[in-house]
Amino acid sequence: MSNPILQVENLTKRYGAVEAIRGVSFAVEEGEVFGLLGPNGAGKTSTVEILEGLRTLDGGRVSVCGLDPQRNPQELKREIGATLQATSLPDKMRVFEALKLFASFYERRRDPEELLKRFGLEEKRNAFYNQLSGGQKQRLALAMALVNDPRVLFFDEPTAGLDPQVRREIYGVIEELRREKKTIVLTTHYIEEAERLCDHVAIVDHGKVIAQGTPRELRQRSGDTTRIEVRLAKPGSVDKLKSLDGVTDCREVDSTFILHCQRPPQAIVALVKHLEAEGNELTSLEISTPSLEDVFIELTGRRLRD
Repeated sequence: MSNPILQVENLTKRYGAVEAIRGVSFAVEEGEVFGLLGPNGAGKTSTVEILEGLRTLDGGRVSVCGLDPQRNPQELKREIGATLQATSLPDKMRVFEALKLFASFYERRRDPEELLKRFGLEEKRNAFYNQLSGGQKQRLALAMALVNDPRVLFFDEPTAGLDPQVRREIYGVIEELRREKKTIVLTTHYIEEAERLCDHVAIVDHGKVIAQGTPRELRQRSGDTTRIEVRLAKPGSVDKLKSLDGVTDCREVDSTFILHCQRPPQAIVALVKHLEAEGNELTSLEISTPSLEDVFIELTGRRLRD
């Protein structure tokens, strides 16, 4: 394996008495999409802002493109591109003006006309920023992040607040960059986003990396199982459900029981018989394959987006 293009070792950051980042470590290989997945307040944005040189660290070591973000901020700016959680421009700035302005900041730059075409903004070239939809504003933010042809891209919650259709459009843009082997670090609290876009994922909670690996490796923590999520009319017992035929694990989260089963048909039959004997009944039942949320639940006892 080659030397990582980005490396984080035992990173710490405090805000007063609050320890926002607690010994975070990970490495990103050139040409991969690396995701920081976790709930709001987990420390994802603070970590990325340190990597971008926007915040100082309190402990540990970081390297991006062989540079220390604190010691080499100007050199780093030439090598990275970024979108923030809330990118905003003046209301009366036109789309093409924004791209030309950002391009003027760099010696190495992409053609703004080419970026307009690539991100489907040709018809909006003369539109004011406040005339753009949420999806168009995000596409413009992505285009501006690419204007200096960066080696590493940072996308902080790139689809937060967008409706599902627009979110899928942004996924398509990021997938195209992934096929081009652009190195991307993205933060997200969306399970689907991490599973669909990322080559490697670090799951972050309360400022710590609690698990990391490829999405497939992380899902395999649940074994070769099927996920059955049930709601009951009356309270149930985790221990009793866990002991049912075919059930390998059971957890209760938000009044919902999440069962992992190696033999789903037997488990469902056993579940129905058990509920009949207990005078209880199903109000809902969903069957799926394990996801990264199951890993988060296993490690924290709660849903990722709680």
